[in-house]
Amino acid sequence: MEVDEVVSQLGSLQTNDQEELVNQMMRLVGANINFTSARFYLEMNQWNVQAAVCSYFDLEMGSSRLPGMVFLQDITIGEGDSIPPNTKFVKTWRVQNPGPDRWPPGCILRFSTGVQLAFQDRVLVAPLEPYTAADISVEMTSPSSPGIYESKWRMSTATGNFFGEIIWVIITVEVAGTLAITQQFSKLDQLGSRSEDLTPSSEYNPFRSPAKMSFQSAEQME
Repeated sequence: MEVDEVVSQLGSLQTNDQEELVNQMMRLVGANINFTSARFYLEMNQWNVQAAVCSYFDLEMGSSRLPGMVFLQDITIGEGDSIPPNTKFVKTWRVQNPGPDRWPPGCILRFSTGVQLAFQDRVLVAPLEPYTAADISVEMTSPSSPGIYESKWRMSTATGNFFGEIIWVIITVEVAGTLAITQQFSKLDQLGSRSEDLTPSSEYNPFRSPAKMSFQSAEQME
């Protein structure tokens, strides 16, 4: 449960029973807090559940170290690539966890600012081990009007804390755009994130011709 979702539930909590207030706070915060700690935060905030929950998250988030994320490269749709209007395409970024900690469960890539080109504003990302890289993909649709569009995205923890570098997609929408047409023949169901062997020989290339790959395989067999 994210912090803003927790706070949104506090308006309906009206009781003067201290034990019930402790139980309510424990239900809101989750398994990370026990009865004694919940009572401590409530006493510190004159038994105001909203203030106690906010104090808890402020203290816990302030003392915990956020993960790291660095952008490595664009896998599909480079900066300024041209795409026809109203065309679906998959934007893929390659990112890395610079360490030293593993990404916690529940991390998501979230739309931040700019033009929202995707139907969804967040994509769940699998935990990434330190010093490893992964590809994160989002299905998007180009706007109907020609022009240049920018969409910025950021990684976030399950509790809503942004971390790492900002990543973005910049596209030029024009009738003569042809780049995304190649992707129409690819599967659009492999979205989200994936880790892989990132050696040059196995690097994913969505525009590589299957015939060319077969020709290279035949040469290797000879």
